Amino acid sequence: MNDLFQQWGNDLSVDARGDLALVSGALRAQQRVLRRLLTNPGDYIWQPQYGAGLAQFVGQPANPLQIEAIIRTQLAKESAVAQTPAPTIDVSYDTLGAIAVMISYVDAASGQTQLLSFGIRNPS
Repeated sequence: MNDLFQQWGNDLSVDARGDLALVSGALRAQQRVLRRLLTNPGDYIWQPQYGAGLAQFVGQPANPLQIEAIIRTQLAKESAVAQTPAPTIDVSYDTLGAIAVMISYVDAASGQTQLLSFGIRNPS
């Protein structure tokens, strides 16, 4: 199955022919996971409970266990992520309060282990 290619924080992309670019496979799963984790609950009007809203934790007192629990709950809802074995999640803060997340999960379609790491920073 294909989705429109849309990396979080960027516009839709076009392919070499000028059509909207499509994404499939492991990259599609990674885009779905990022979109789920970074979307604020209530922002997706068709599914108000969709999203983890991880940006809300930037600049807050460090609580990596709470963030890990939210990520784990959201990954359990994502069809692109196999639930066995369970994903491994590492959350840390830097000295400026930015959040660094590293996730290892098994892609449900391919059975291959995928690594996903990203940071969330205060935009100011």
